[in-house]
Amino acid sequence: MNAAANPTGYKIEFVCRQEAVQAFGLALDDFTVAVAAFEIIPGGDWRIEAYTIDEPDEALVQRALSEAVDAMAPSTTRGIPAFHIAPLPAVDWLAENRRGFPPQIFGRFFIHGSHYEGKRPIGPIVLLLDAATAFGSGEHETTRGCLIAIGNLAKRQHIRRPLDIGCGSGILSLGMAKIWRVPVLASDIDAESVRVARINTRLNQAQNLVRVILGNGYKGRTVRRNKPYDLIVANILARPLVAMAGDLKRNLAPRGTAILSGLLVAQEAQVLAAHRRLGLVLSSRQRRSGWSTLVLKRGPRR
Repeated sequence: MNAAANPTGYKIEFVCRQEAVQAFGLALDDFTVAVAAFEIIPGGDWRIEAYTIDEPDEALVQRALSEAVDAMAPSTTRGIPAFHIAPLPAVDWLAENRRGFPPQIFGRFFIHGSHYEGKRPIGPIVLLLDAATAFGSGEHETTRGCLIAIGNLAKRQHIRRPLDIGCGSGILSLGMAKIWRVPVLASDIDAESVRVARINTRLNQAQNLVRVILGNGYKGRTVRRNKPYDLIVANILARPLVAMAGDLKRNLAPRGTAILSGLLVAQEAQVLAAHRRLGLVLSSRQRRSGWSTLVLKRGPRR
C-alpha cells in the first residue's frame, strides 16, 4: 500500500451483495470511525466504505470480514470480499463540508449547516446541524425518512412524550421538540454522539426541551422512569430493532406510535415480524434508495 504524505485517515473499500451489507458493516464498526454503504446500481451490488484515523491492520480487516462471512448464510455472500485500503489526502474539511452539505428541505424541516448564510424559507421548521462525528445530519435516507414521518404524524396528532433511541446527532429529537414544543428524551450508547447532540441542542436553542443522556437502549433508569411514551423513534439497525421489539412495546403507550429506520428494504420482513408478534401494526412505510422507514401503531390496552 502506497502511503500518502500526512494522510488525514484511511479508507477501507470493497463490494458485496446487498444481503451482506449489514453484517460486513457491523464487523468493521469496532475499529472504524464511520461506515457507509452505497448501492452501485439499483438491485445490484453495494460498495462499502469504512474510515479509520490510524492505518488499519490488513490482517485485522481480513479476520473481521472472515468472521462475518462465517456467521452469514452461504447464499448471502460470495465469500470474503477483496478489499482495498488507501490513505485519505489532506483536504480542507470546512470547504468539503460546505460543498457536501448544502441546505435541504425534508417535509416540514429546513436543515442547514453553520456555514449557510442564505435566506431561510418561510414556513419550514429550521434545524441547524453540521456534518460531524455523530450520525444524522440529514444526508442519509433513513434520517430523511424519519423526519418526513415525524412531519406527517404532526399533521394529525399532538405528541406529548417522545423518546429518541439511538439519537446520534440529535437531529430527530430536535425535529420533535420544535414541531410539538414538548420535552424530548434522547438516548445514545455512544458518548461522542451524546456530546455532539448536546452541542446541537444549544445551537438550536432547544436545551430546555431536549434532554440527551448516555444509555443502552431502554435499559437506563431515566428511560424506564419516564415511560410510557406516545412516540418512540429509533433510527438504528435492523438487528437491534428486532432484539429490542419487546422493550419498545413495554415503553410505548397504548395507541402510541413507533417510527423505525436504519434498515434496508430487504430487512423489512424480519423487523415487521418481530413487532407484529407483539401486537403492533404497520401504519405506513417509506422506501428511499434501498432504505426503509416504518411507522407502527400500538393498539389500545387489553
